[in-house]
Amino acid sequence: FIHCLRLFVTILLLGTWGQLYMFRIYVVTEIQQRSPPSMISLAAGAPNPNTFPFQSCSIQVKNGDMLTFDETMMKRALQYSSSSGIPELLTWMKNLQKNLHNPPTANYSAEKGQMDMCVTTGSQEGLCKVFEMLVNPGDNVLLDAPTYSGTLAALQPLGCNLINVPSDQHGMIPGGLKEVLSRWDPADVHKPHSTVPRVLYTIPNGGNPTGASMTTQRKREVYELARQYDLLIIEDDPYYFLQFDKPWAPTFLSMDVDGRIIRTDSFSKILSSGLRIGFVTGPKPLVDRVVLHIQASTMHTSTFTQLMVSQLLHGWGQEGFLNHIDGHNKKENPCTKQYPDLTFLFPSSLSLSLCVCVDVAEWHSPAAGMFLWIKVKGVADTQKLIMEKAMEKEVLLVPGGVFMINSSDPCSYVRAAFSLSTPQQIDEAFKRLSALIKESL
Repeated sequence: FIHCLRLFVTILLLGTWGQLYMFRIYVVTEIQQRSPPSMISLAAGAPNPNTFPFQSCSIQVKNGDMLTFDETMMKRALQYSSSSGIPELLTWMKNLQKNLHNPPTANYSAEKGQMDMCVTTGSQEGLCKVFEMLVNPGDNVLLDAPTYSGTLAALQPLGCNLINVPSDQHGMIPGGLKEVLSRWDPADVHKPHSTVPRVLYTIPNGGNPTGASMTTQRKREVYELARQYDLLIIEDDPYYFLQFDKPWAPTFLSMDVDGRIIRTDSFSKILSSGLRIGFVTGPKPLVDRVVLHIQASTMHTSTFTQLMVSQLLHGWGQEGFLNHIDGHNKKENPCTKQYPDLTFLFPSSLSLSLCVCVDVAEWHSPAAGMFLWIKVKGVADTQKLIMEKAMEKEVLLVPGGVFMINSSDPCSYVRAAFSLSTPQQIDEAFKRLSALIKESL
């Protein structure tokens, strides 16, 4: 199926039939959206919006502003739209990416890997489509393990070989990556049937599940190794805006002089997870292929949610958006309550809660994100401890095995998320966890 899908996408991109398909689906939609009201279209196979039962709506933002969908806007919001995303949201996000990351590829030609973007239904859709575009059965794929279980779920059915790169509380270790890559000769990269890895996946900030964040120096060293072995780096960064310290760490995208970074961003952690708005940023030829895959599968991310977010962002402007992230308006901003700054979390409430576990557990304070990666001393595998005993005591964590390449291997770690619970709840949870661990020893 994957082979057929990849062949299908290639035909769409390169073949005459593909060009006709693109015209029918993509170009017709684009022309219709940009045309004056006097244009009479008999081309697009879209339903008549006059048959939709929804007429208008107003959405109140917490600062008192209103997002208004009148009848005309509502008809657009409930209709098909471009597979790459609505133009005004894409333009806003491209400007944000340029201002935040100043990517060297922003001014490249398309052939040399010019930075481009598309909207996806959450960053998970973007990741899945990027993996399916790049990974063939039997390919060697590099990633730090433990890693996000959704990534493992997307990669394992593709029949690739997942190779663990050593990591610690500061993320992927460049020396470990160099040692793994030493199995191959860089001169063999472009030889037919070469087994040299072509893809490296990492979460650079507040990684799930470990909470690890890569240092700037490590990113530079990893990027140089990627240049040496001609690797594409998938920079999965949904916690970029949840970094506790300023200035925010430079990204792989900001270092990319070759067009070898494919970056996924998400609004799930900062605006709404249910809106399902994510973005893929990368070299235009690769982003174009992701868009073609979207055309053949989901067609596009919800027009309504895109317009809703676009209205909000245009109303805020970039400064207002960053103020929302920073929590300048502490009374109104929910991010301030759920993702406090590092000085609030450590060594105060969360560390005080964890101190009851100090004799039975080890952990590192995260610099970003929502997670703590806790090693339970004296317990070889936490599966039974968490899924049976902890649940009986009404405390829910995630056993570390689900984040490993081979989930059946014993794992002495657990993941704790601190984004939804109050300090009092966190305190009680760790008291229960500590007592359970001591009972198990």
